[in-house]
Amino acid sequence: MKKLLLLLVSVVVLSGCATATMPVSGLLFANVKAPLTATASTEKPTRVGRASTRSILGLIASGDASIQTAARNGGITEIHHVDYESQNFFGVLAEFTVVVYGN
Repeated sequence: MKKLLLLLVSVVVLSGCATATMPVSGLLFANVKAPLTATASTEKPTRVGRASTRSILGLIASGDASIQTAARNGGITEIHHVDYESQNFFGVLAEFTVVVYGN
């Protein structure tokens, strides 16, 4: 019983170590897609660009998940809308991706 309690406490404590922005979260696993922003552009988007950042245990993080980098990666000069994707694996690994749609 003590080992089970220790395991549960460890999972709860570590779940906050590697985090990424998301509207909802899962204790052991999360994979969420959500809107970030939109523009007044009425033209249908034909291109998609992505930019990501990653974190390990909340101790090491790297990447550039800016809208500007995602647009550049997709060859986009006119942004239609921006979404994001966020994943968290057991509180150990986290990834945040900005997805830009436009022309």
